[in-house]
Amino acid sequence: MSDTDNDKAGIETDALLSRLLVIEDQPLESRAAAFTQLHDELQHRLEGGDSA
Repeated sequence: MSDTDNDKAGIETDALLSRLLVIEDQPLESRAAAFTQLHDELQHRLEGGDSA
């Protein structure tokens, strides 16, 4: 993995952590919907990577 790849992974990790913190601050019902949406997005990315 190159330095550029490491930088990109670090930025993506930071973005995910920031998003999780925002979700955690929401009321329970909103939090559940936000986690479901995040799960769906991550699942789509992972499954999309299998076809490449």
